[in-house]
Formats: sequence, structure tokens, C-alpha cells
Amino acid sequence: MAYSMCLNVLDSVRHCNPTALLPSKKRPVSHVTKGNRDVPCPFQSMALEENSGDSTIVRRSGNFHPTIWHDDYIQSLKSEYVGESYTRKIDNLKEEVTKMLHKMVDPLKQVEMIDILQRLGVSYHFEDEITRILDKIHNTHYGGGVCKEKSLYATALEFRLLRQKRYNVPQEVFKSFTNEKGNFYECICDDPKGMLALYEASFLLIEGESLLEEARDFASKHLKDYVEKSKDQNLRTMVNHALELPLHWRMIRLEVRWFIDEYRSRADMNPVLLQLAELDFNMVQAVHQEDLKAASR
Repeated sequence: MAYSMCLNVLDSVRHCNPTALLPSKKRPVSHVTKGNRDVPCPFQSMALEENSGDSTIVRRSGNFHPTIWHDDYIQSLKSEYVGESYTRKIDNLKEEVTKMLHKMVDPLKQVEMIDILQRLGVSYHFEDEITRILDKIHNTHYGGGVCKEKSLYATALEFRLLRQKRYNVPQEVFKSFTNEKGNFYECICDDPKGMLALYEASFLLIEGESLLEEARDFASKHLKDYVEKSKDQNLRTMVNHALELPLHWRMIRLEVRWFIDEYRSRADMNPVLLQLAELDFNMVQAVHQEDLKAASR
């Protein structure tokens, strides 16, 4: 019985129309003539058929300006910031800054100096000194995960610098600036430097840190109000720059170029730091130019 049923199924399959399982539209097939009969050949696109006589494909022009980065131009790049004299000069400036870092004992002054060195793009010269200072601050202020009472500005600045270096600093350090409902006190809005530091620190949050998310919204709202009312040109410039794009999201070298000009106009500008930053920037650029010339050759 089972055997006869199988034979019937096979017989029905043999007599069915296989084209009924295909789509209603057939794919076009081209033919070539071989001898006395047409033979199907693989499908070719119309574009290839139209250009079969000419292998050159003409593309539309984007009307872009010609590049200036030809080898002749690249090889003509020159910089005066090379040689032993500039190396000695920058070494002397680095030595002066190192002495400054060793003489500082106030933690707030120390983190402010580290922040300026980073923004000026010269902190890589002082990695050992910076690590020593941040280690001491973390061990002293954040032992056991509890932060000693400090101003909003000092707390936020320390938080950002420590998290940038992957120190374990909990978001709860900002709870002293919130009420029993978990909302930030309105009185801290009178500290624009602290609000700016809080705003920048909030961008180093870890997923799930709702307190820092609230800090970002709170700070950005009040900083926008501050920009409209403040007469402090330097601080307004810093706030506008941060609201446009936070420091943590910016490209370091482009930010350095901008901050050098901004730092030059400050009343508390340190001429040694400014001179070091300008010289270092030009010397690094000279190295990049030589790398570019070598790659072009």
C-alpha cells in the first residue's frame, strides 16, 4: 500500500508543470548565434552593452577645485621651528613648568594647571608629574568613594580630570549639590565657572548614571541663560564654545589651536605656559610637515 502511494506521488510530480513555481515575469535572456542555432548567453546590463565599443566610462564632473596638494607644493613646505636651538628653548620652558608643578600644594591650583596644560596641548611633556598629582588627589579626596566637601567648580573639575585618566570616581560626588528630591540647588547657578565645569564633567558619564544626565540638562539650561546676561567676555566665549560642542567630543589639536588664542587674552595668563604652547605647536607642526613630505616622495 505505502509503496503504491509513493509511486502515485512521484508520477504526479513528473507530470506537473514546473514553470508554475516561477515568478510570472521571466528574466530576459540574450542569445548568440553558433552555427545554425541560437544559444542563450549570460545576461548583460544595458550599460555594458552601450559601452561595449568603448571601454572608457565618462563620468559627470563634480566641479571641484583642483587640489593644491601636489608633490611640488608639499616639498616646498618649510618651517623655521627645527634645529637644536628650538630644542634647547623648549627644554628650558619645560623645566620651568615642572618646577611650578612641584611647588604647587593647593589641590585646586594643581587641577587648574593640569587642565590648562591639557587644553594647550603640552600635558604629554609632564605625564609623570600629572599622574603623581592625580594619584594624591584621588587617594586623599576619594578614599572609600566619599568626596570631601568642596566647591562645585573644584568637584567638577577634579571629577573630569580623574575620569579622563580612568580613575574610579562615583557620580555621587555631586549629591552634596542636590536636595532631598535629588534636584540640583538653584543657588549653584550663581557660580558660572562651576556650572561650566559641571557641564563638561557630565559628558564623561557611564551608561545608567542618571545624576550626570540630569546635571547636563540642568547646566546647559542655565549656561544658555548666563550667555544672554553676562558681561564677562572671556567666560562667555568659553561657555559658547562648550555649548557648541563639549570638550570631550572635540579633536585635540584643533582645540589646542583655538585655546591658545583664547588663553592669550586672559587676565591670568601665564606667559611661560603660553610661550611653551606656541613653541610646541609650531614644532609639532614642523614634524608633521616633514612626515608629509616623506610620504609624498
